Amino acid sequence: MPPAGPEGILRRQTLREPAARTYARSLPVVPVRARGVTVEGADGRRYLDCTSGAGTLALGHNHPVVLEAVKKVLDSGAPLHVLDLATPVRDAFTTELFATLPPDLAREARIQFCGPAGTDAVDAALDLVRAATGRTGLLAFAGAPAGGEAPYGGEAPPGRPGAPSGTGRVTRLPYPHPYRCPFGVGGGGGADLAARWTETLLDAPDFRTDPPAAMIVEPVQAGGGVVPAPDGWLRRMREITAARSVPLVADETLTGLGRTGAFWAVGHSGVVPDVLVVSRALGGSLPLSVIVYRSALDRGGPCGRADAFRANQLAMAAGTATLRYVRENRLAERAAELGARLLARLRELAAAHPAVGDVRGRGLMIGVELVDTDARFGDVPPPAPALAEAVRRECLERGLIVGTGGRHSGVVRLLPPLTLTDGQADAVLDRFADALAAAERAQRG
Repeated sequence: MPPAGPEGILRRQTLREPAARTYARSLPVVPVRARGVTVEGADGRRYLDCTSGAGTLALGHNHPVVLEAVKKVLDSGAPLHVLDLATPVRDAFTTELFATLPPDLAREARIQFCGPAGTDAVDAALDLVRAATGRTGLLAFAGAPAGGEAPYGGEAPPGRPGAPSGTGRVTRLPYPHPYRCPFGVGGGGGADLAARWTETLLDAPDFRTDPPAAMIVEPVQAGGGVVPAPDGWLRRMREITAARSVPLVADETLTGLGRTGAFWAVGHSGVVPDVLVVSRALGGSLPLSVIVYRSALDRGGPCGRADAFRANQLAMAAGTATLRYVRENRLAERAAELGARLLARLRELAAAHPAVGDVRGRGLMIGVELVDTDARFGDVPPPAPALAEAVRRECLERGLIVGTGGRHSGVVRLLPPLTLTDGQADAVLDRFADALAAAERAQRG
């Protein structure tokens, strides 16, 4: 008889599953119940989950409207999976989704259901623009996915921005990172230089004769360390691509459904992309991903991989309930208000902790970058991944689940559900502050 209890379950998982289980290895928790931001482990401990299932839970765990929507489909006797056939559930989902889109996109939009993961949606978007333009190259940005959860194809060689797009490889452009500016100037000056670099590159002979199939951009870089794109810079990217007939793809895999304080993060800048990539929270905790795009790009050919699990009925029902709840309860506005409070409090905390190099984010998508103040090179100290990991562990000890990320894993990431209450937000801040102080004390020895 296998050992009972959470310890036995964790031991068997370690023996049976690969060492690459980084998410599970960082969270030695066996969850048995969950509601909203709260997760209860098999050992009876309760946690505040500020990862929202890697951003998949806009409304938190087991929200009543999601459970009711799923139960309604199950009780109706409707087929659970019908591929691309029209159903009332599918029609309700697309209608609700289109109601949230920027009007300029909704008027001429088409929707493609992809395989269930964000990678499937990215693949579909790239297949679409390549088929529509007859071109193969891609413009992406330093710090964007390149081999992780939603990779943007192959990479240009390191240190070689501007590789010809006709190779079908990704050309990496500088991203305007206010704290770690690629040009060493920071602020608006860095954003202006990044835009001028892009414009100059696209007007170079190689790109004039063989322009790229698209530019893909995250309105807030997630894996890059929660780095919001400056609104003016994003508008410049839209102007630059539109003037050269290069489709703009907005990757809202993680930023969509109100997380950043606008229903779609591109809304902060007023930019309307040609293709919108949506996943994660879209299925209300169930796997679902789509791309929404301008009808002019629809050439009638295949769009992405024809995955057999696209557009599952339960996921669409849960997604409809989530979209409607976020819209009707103005949770995007709530995320903007509560996020501003959290950022302000965290910046106050940073003033008393030199190891906090930067606090940034938008809405309820927040990053705290920790730095090594003893190894300063230039104006900005290097990241401190060991300290970030120590803070994450100390948070877990205090019943707070956070993530880490960034290009050097030196950023502690907070992605609480949009239903977070004021009291829960205060508890998150208190536990984080205590964990940060404990990690710093341990580091000092």
